[in-house]
Amino acid sequence: MRVEYINPFVETSYRVLKEVLGDSEVKRGDLYLKSTAMPVMGVAALVGLAGDVEGRVLFDMTFETALNIASKMNNEKLITAQAVTKLHELGFKFDLTPPALFAGEKMEIAALAGQSENVEALIVPLITDYGKIEVNVAIRERA
Repeated sequence: MRVEYINPFVETSYRVLKEVLGDSEVKRGDLYLKSTAMPVMGVAALVGLAGDVEGRVLFDMTFETALNIASKMNNEKLITAQAVTKLHELGFKFDLTPPALFAGEKMEIAALAGQSENVEALIVPLITDYGKIEVNVAIRERA
């Protein structure tokens, strides 16, 4: 996976969290890879991409983190929309699926249709005083 696919989501997520959480420090954790068929922490927002690049971006957090951040927010911020704008500015053409929000215990997000079961996602943890959010990116250039 090319870093130019990941950076817009990570940079925008970081910037929006700093803006929304104002009084909280936001730290970027160590990157790591995960299978795309993996359990989520409790609350996951998923957006699919199809076109020149295809795949999905998942914002994953615990219930506690989601509630902490939601209680701090006073207006809606569109992390994915800002990152997508950056990818469009780089010349990539693609469509997005409507965001889907999942919440539950012991949930698992499986590989997208048409993708290998062995596809890996790059995970970038963002740690705040309100909890940790994992920006989970599995995007590839369409063959």
